[in-house]
Amino acid sequence: MYFSYHTHSTFCDGKASVEDVCQSALAAGLKAVGFSSHAPVMFPAQWAMPFERLEAYVEEIERCRNKYAGKLDIYRSLETDFIANDRSIPFDVYRRLAKLDYIIGSVHLVASRDTNELWFLDGPAENYEKGVTNCFSGNIQKAVTAYYKQIQEMVISQNPDVIAHIDKVIMNNKGRYFSGEEQWYKDIVEETLQAVAKSDAIIEVNTRGIYRGKYHTWFPCKEIIQRCVELDIPLTVSVDAHHPDELRAGFDEALQAIFNAGAQVISIFEGGLWKQKALRDVMSKIKE
Repeated sequence: MYFSYHTHSTFCDGKASVEDVCQSALAAGLKAVGFSSHAPVMFPAQWAMPFERLEAYVEEIERCRNKYAGKLDIYRSLETDFIANDRSIPFDVYRRLAKLDYIIGSVHLVASRDTNELWFLDGPAENYEKGVTNCFSGNIQKAVTAYYKQIQEMVISQNPDVIAHIDKVIMNNKGRYFSGEEQWYKDIVEETLQAVAKSDAIIEVNTRGIYRGKYHTWFPCKEIIQRCVELDIPLTVSVDAHHPDELRAGFDEALQAIFNAGAQVISIFEGGLWKQKALRDVMSKIKE
């Protein structure tokens, strides 16, 4: 039972149209595809959908949903950035305007409380370095703590259905500034997971870092996946596809990792609701 709930198209930084993604999803044997373009942000950003394209986005997904009815389940979502200090648009605005089936909350930009400048932790590694220096005076612990605090604030104030790549802050670090084994890092991750556990949010196990060669494991890593299982935080798999060839990239391996962590179920979206489905019903290849 393959699905892709976190999927990009040419409405943002994806490489194929909604129609082309649907055709590729059918050919790849997917049961469902959820489109989740990067929602418009309050400043120019090449990777995000422009505001003026939002209505067309809604209409095109609806057209494809009708066209492929009975063949492919198609859902409408947005990957919506949350930025502290009132630098982002409330998620409920997008829920209403785009008539979303669900919403994926993410943090790519961290607002400094001191300078109100933004640390862009994705993209080229130099963005990461520049942000730590300019926004947090080179204090990596302060920067990373601000990232996780922003996720906590997002969970509490915006109620996302899914949290995207929750530990992505570690990707461009590449072991240069801090280690995931440092106690302060473990403590802020635990604090964040405790906040998630008190919400209804799902954490995605995102495979994109692996298949794009940007990181050696999933977001989150296996230790955080394990802790999610212990805290009964629901999990789903996300390939975060930006190209039709990526619609199943790393899917089987991520499901196996979730199973290895002790989970018996996976979150799927069906009939307008998030539901828990037995892992063995989703993937028959799971190895004991």
